[in-house]
Amino acid sequence: MKQAQRWFLSLVLSWIAFLPAHARAQSVPSEIDNNPFPLLAGLEQPVEFWTKIFTEYSISQLVFFDPLEMSRIYEVLEVGEENRSNEYVDGEKARIAAAHEVSIERVKAQRGVKERTAAGLKRSNRYIGQMQQIFRERGLPVELTYLPLIESSFNSSARSHAGALGMWQFMPATGRQYMRVNRAIDERRDPIESTRAAASFLKQAYELLGNWPLAITAYNFGPAGMARAVAEVGSDNLVDVIQKYNGPYFGYPPKNFYAEFLVAVDIGKNPERYFPGLDLDPPVAIQEVELRSQTSLAAVMRSTGLKRDEFLEWNPALANAPKIIPAGYRVKLPVQKQMAAIVETREVSQARETPARQQAQSSVVRHRVKRGETLMQIAQRYGTSAERILRINGLRKASLLRAGSTVLVPRL
Repeated sequence: MKQAQRWFLSLVLSWIAFLPAHARAQSVPSEIDNNPFPLLAGLEQPVEFWTKIFTEYSISQLVFFDPLEMSRIYEVLEVGEENRSNEYVDGEKARIAAAHEVSIERVKAQRGVKERTAAGLKRSNRYIGQMQQIFRERGLPVELTYLPLIESSFNSSARSHAGALGMWQFMPATGRQYMRVNRAIDERRDPIESTRAAASFLKQAYELLGNWPLAITAYNFGPAGMARAVAEVGSDNLVDVIQKYNGPYFGYPPKNFYAEFLVAVDIGKNPERYFPGLDLDPPVAIQEVELRSQTSLAAVMRSTGLKRDEFLEWNPALANAPKIIPAGYRVKLPVQKQMAAIVETREVSQARETPARQQAQSSVVRHRVKRGETLMQIAQRYGTSAERILRINGLRKASLLRAGSTVLVPRL
């Protein structure tokens, strides 16, 4: 891309990010004012389809359907739980396309996930109360806590082929912006810490994009990608973006992500409707104790009185057993346990931020603006919001940033 084109794209993205909310919502249905997660006109068929995939079709069933008219299901084949080869699936797609006299592009295959959904819903009850408290304290809709149902089925150990890890399926690079992710400690595995990280990510995406359908899709496609799509289409209505944006990576998964989320929320709120008699796991009551100074893992474990395996089960971020645990790490314990005064600690109420932690997360760094660097890129690098950077520097709009200048960046 030529330099002038890069400059223009950066200017457009910055302009979109800082339009007043009312100016960015003209094409969004009025119901969004009362419902942050509306069923947008045009998504009725995808929502109906994904409801069936999540709650009716088994993992042993392969559903062949029209991706452009998702209510049109051609066939449902019993194929067993083992993976079928691409050659087998492609052969069935060709056969079905010929039988229905449609192009093969109008035939797509999707396995049912009824069993996976039930297992995820069962697991969700372990942490959903504390997760919703985290979102509530940050002023975010608690329905967002059902997003892991489609990401990982609430499995804290889930790992994707691409390297995403944990309940919220953070990639390493994104995870590092919001929590500790290194060889020694990986908080993507921790249900509570990764939930805090997800809340920060989603809040920033919402501040940038202006409505929840776009922000939720950004969880799959990335905030920068969604901002580009909105700029190119000229609308912040997600359905317009789905129908008109032809970006190289904006394919089937991101186009369906918001519809899947709506289904996950409906299932999470109404478990008895979809899975009557499902025995939910009991809630896990966790207390947190923050370390005032770096401490050896051995000393921390001794102070808890827990056996090694028990301690690491409560603290999955420490699965690699680092010799030293850094200051600020929040040790997770069962509520009935007390830490002996072997290590210097600060008590933390369940799933709440301490003033000291909030102050540490709000520390300010100085950043020198590089040529071609946008405000959005700076905000993402430091895990903060563009609005906070503007406010602390007394700037009214992103276009006032200049290459070579130094700006203050407040961390979240």
